Parts: sequence; C-alpha cells; structure tokens
Amino acid sequence: MWNRFARLFIIKTKFEAFLVIYGLGLGAVERGMRYLEQYPGYGGWLLFAACPIAVFMAGGKLIDSVDRTRGP
Repeated sequence: MWNRFARLFIIKTKFEAFLVIYGLGLGAVERGMRYLEQYPGYGGWLLFAACPIAVFMAGGKLIDSVDRTRGP
C-alpha cells in the first residue's frame, strides 16, 4: 500500500517536471515579492533575485533526472 502511495510523487515525464518547476517558480516569485516588502532597497532585490535563481538551478537538475528513454 505504501508503494502505491509513494508512486504518486515520482516524476516520470518531462511534462510533469515542467509542471513542478512552474509551481516552484510561482512560489519563488511570491516569496521574492514578500522580500521586497520586508526589505526595501538593494537587499530586497538581492533576496528577490536569489529565489528564482534557486528554482533555475533545481529545475535543471530535475529535468536532467527524468529518464530520457521513457515517454515522448
């Protein structure tokens, strides 16, 4: 039973990976906007820039980890 539940969280295709990256990107930009409200000026902009950069780095690893022989 646990294996069936765990399979729901396995990313099998690039489409699923892109959906996850899109969700992470939305959350990162939202968090960056909160940083701009809390820390006006250059500090807020640096923290804002760090949020999407982290998603870009994680997204690249996520897409590379998807099996190329599986699916279209």
